[in-house]
Amino acid sequence: MSHRSLAARAITVGYDGRDVLRGASLDVPAGRRTAILGANGSGKTTLLRCLAGAVTPASGAVELDGEALRHTRSGLRAHRQEVQLVLQDPDDQLFSADVYRDVAYGPANLGLPAAEVRERVESALTLLGIDGLSRRPVHQLSYGERKRVATAGAVAMRPCVLLLDEPTAGLDPRAEVEMFDAVSRLESAHTTVVLSTHDVALALDWAHSVAVVVDGTVVQGDPVTVLSDAELLARARLHVPWPLALAAELAADGVLPPDVRPRNAAELRRALTAGRVQ
Repeated sequence: MSHRSLAARAITVGYDGRDVLRGASLDVPAGRRTAILGANGSGKTTLLRCLAGAVTPASGAVELDGEALRHTRSGLRAHRQEVQLVLQDPDDQLFSADVYRDVAYGPANLGLPAAEVRERVESALTLLGIDGLSRRPVHQLSYGERKRVATAGAVAMRPCVLLLDEPTAGLDPRAEVEMFDAVSRLESAHTTVVLSTHDVALALDWAHSVAVVVDGTVVQGDPVTVLSDAELLARARLHVPWPLALAAELAADGVLPPDVRPRNAAELRRALTAGRVQ
């Protein structure tokens, strides 16, 4: 795995006579965290499917390192070795009897030697922290474990870019921590991670860049700048994340300077402590 840049350039996608995306563009720089936000039905998943090559836009293009994706059999096969998508519901992807065979399915279909398939499976399971589950029947796994198995199947393809659709949806707090521990290990293994989420506070804290899907387009930029835009977020049926909202209230009360915009609880606490010291 190695970092490569991915982008959508002015893509338009429609279903049943209605455009879901209209000239939407997104940049995923190599090695940078990108979070995609938007309401249900806004087009987040459609955008991810386009980036993965699963949906062909009516116009525009998806580019990998500046080269347009060719929606041919050979073009898609090559693209899917570089870019993998993990769907929100793991049961949409898991189908084998046990974990090992499910994770091995993609590499085996590449025609790789058995020893390399085994190495890829074992490496993916270790990266996701689920190597102890390799022989477990899939139907005996918890929801969070199934999410990580589905992710391991994508990781075993050794993609440069991993697209995660709502990776924390349906997870309890402990499972969320385990998922993001796994994401950190993937980043250490030189995988660029993109995720979609409704959790604006998570996006603010985690991402280097956020992209809000609204009215068929994408507004992308620095997390603090974009997620401070209350008007934009209201249009997208989202809200200003709590660290920024609370800092704004404290600034209105004279407790914090107006330019303090913390991304998480730790930054807010440091700002408050600095204010007391002064």
